[in-house]
Amino acid sequence: MLEAAIARILAQVPDDALVLDLGGGSAPFNRADWVLDLLAFEERGADGHHGPVWERFSAKSWLQRDACSRERWPFPDGHFDFAVCVATLEELRDPIGVCAELSRVARGGYVEFATIEGSLLEGEEGGWLGRDEQRWLCELVGGELTFTDKAPSIHADGRLKVPARWRDRMEPEDHARGLFWEGNLPARERILIGEERAAARAELRTRLRDRFEASVGEVRARQARDVAQMGLDLAKGPGRQAAGRVFDEILKRRPR
Repeated sequence: MLEAAIARILAQVPDDALVLDLGGGSAPFNRADWVLDLLAFEERGADGHHGPVWERFSAKSWLQRDACSRERWPFPDGHFDFAVCVATLEELRDPIGVCAELSRVARGGYVEFATIEGSLLEGEEGGWLGRDEQRWLCELVGGELTFTDKAPSIHADGRLKVPARWRDRMEPEDHARGLFWEGNLPARERILIGEERAAARAELRTRLRDRFEASVGEVRARQARDVAQMGLDLAKGPGRQAAGRVFDEILKRRPR
């Protein structure tokens, strides 16, 4: 959780305000009065905690639950003064529905999610890009949270990775982005069909190329990939297909 966000919340949210932490099981926000998470109370804090030293929540106010179930959360409308949700939305199977429930049960709050660059960081936790739990690429577009499917094929595309050598040069704000909201938390899915997916990938490549300087080795590897792709495209082209049809016809006419 970004330190600037923690400081702002602790400074602006009154002590008597009722606060919910959604998805904070592995690293709860200790200022929260309630926590809703898939993990049990006894499993909390594997990755530490955020905020004050002492926990305001307890086992009685820890709700172990699937936030993406079709059932409404067991809180009335506007029950909480403030809600936090950190490094969770991009991992959920239904972040749009969760944003709707957050808007229903809380009058305002703060969400934090991995940036595009953080989501494509090489070797963050293994042989994939970013966190392995992440299902979505999340961006703030026109004040609205926009979720794009993080397709498995992304991990095999060398042109879509942020080199590991850039990790130490990235500031915390390069890894995560936060949004304070009030009244309603707008969210939508960006659905990519056919050529739209290829165009979106091209946008990502351009974004990373403009943001991160490539090494000589990376430039050469990229050029080799481009040449290989060109060969594949030619192999699939009309000329190759026509030659294939002629060859098939010759085989048919050969005496047996």
